[in-house]
Amino acid sequence: MTKNLRAPVLAAALALLAGFSVPTHAQVSAQEAARLKTDLTPLGAERAGNRDGSIPPWTGGFTGAIAGEQKGGRRGDPFKDEKPLFTVTAQNMAQYDDKLSDGVKAMLRKYPQTYKLNVYKTHRTAMAPQWVYDNTLRNTTRASLKGHELVGAYGGIPFPIPKNGLEAMWNHKVSWRGVAWEAQLSQYQITADARTVLATRGHIRQRMPYYLPDGSPEKFDGYFWEVNLLTSAPAIRAGEMIVGRNNVDNTSASYVYLTGQRRVRKLPNACCDTPTPASAGLMSFDELNVFSGTTEVFNWKLVGKKEVLIPYNQNRFLQAKDSDIITGNHLNPEHVRWELHRVWVVEATLADGRRHHTPRSMYYLDEDTWQAVLGDRWDAKGQLWRTLWGFNYVAPDFPGTVQQTFGYYDLLSGQGYVSNVLNDQPYHHRPTKPWPTETFTGDGLAAQGVR
Repeated sequence: MTKNLRAPVLAAALALLAGFSVPTHAQVSAQEAARLKTDLTPLGAERAGNRDGSIPPWTGGFTGAIAGEQKGGRRGDPFKDEKPLFTVTAQNMAQYDDKLSDGVKAMLRKYPQTYKLNVYKTHRTAMAPQWVYDNTLRNTTRASLKGHELVGAYGGIPFPIPKNGLEAMWNHKVSWRGVAWEAQLSQYQITADARTVLATRGHIRQRMPYYLPDGSPEKFDGYFWEVNLLTSAPAIRAGEMIVGRNNVDNTSASYVYLTGQRRVRKLPNACCDTPTPASAGLMSFDELNVFSGTTEVFNWKLVGKKEVLIPYNQNRFLQAKDSDIITGNHLNPEHVRWELHRVWVVEATLADGRRHHTPRSMYYLDEDTWQAVLGDRWDAKGQLWRTLWGFNYVAPDFPGTVQQTFGYYDLLSGQGYVSNVLNDQPYHHRPTKPWPTETFTGDGLAAQGVR
């Protein structure tokens, strides 16, 4: 091979290995895609239950109403009369070893007297509008990845039959959570000495342009998730605002309004392990919703699917008072519902030439919703450092089983963080008409900041 020919061939090979600039088309045949109407659910989960019946078949999700729940108000618990089937503790955890994540096992060992899992009957409540199902089917043949960028997908799960870990993580990032919604919420820091400190209280507005019903891949500008948070407490932070927009090309645009400066500033690096102002700097950008960062920092391996005990159908949690949701260094286990579900396990390892304070992570994606419900992160010394969790709620008005509350426990320091607590509020996470784009831009924030 001559020198002139060797260079371009080598460059192409390296690009292919790195996944840069080379389109990777969804490897789904028409026959495979048809499974979304037979043995798979419209979003790609297995319709059938498991062998012993502890995971039931999916029969359409939760399609009824919750008794006593008023539209636009506080949510009820459709399973309020159920009792735990069993409880996992530090003393009996060996019996359930293959059903527990590393982070959950570590929490049981670290807090053997107070941490436990109350395990309830499994309910497969997940659902979405028919047009989301239709778009998911279309995405099987039109969605692809150009390096780490999602292209061609719109309005549904992009890779309902994933072939690799990167596809699975994109399913999580654009999972169905509704089109637009708002909530009054609080966020709490758990200190190492088991004190609970209010970090943020405010009003959040969110929109997913990726799911606008009248959109299409041709109209879509790439911004799939947008947020606007106005802080009202603690007093020292009252009036602060942050807006952000995440794009399918792994870029983001975030701005903050600081009352003391009375000006809007663009955040230079709203990504990855950078602390986010929305959590008073106590969580990183890519820990929100268990994972919300750029995928380019890591290599993603689809480990496979397994049955795991995960937090699920957490309407029970919403019935508790804010003052009762935290016990010691973790959530009060009496208010947390655990169920057995099948999850996709995805491992993230640091990509060559990249830096991150957690070079290895493991994520557990619920097969029915594609939402990451648990995540574990190891530090540079190989120590299991943080275990993350996300709660979903049965929300017939969206409709769906949608994620909102999330947080982490620091297994080394004993600290923790609980984000988007809705419990004491007059309404819980309600759908709205889509907010205008200006709600989430820097110019729009400048017009909104008045204090």
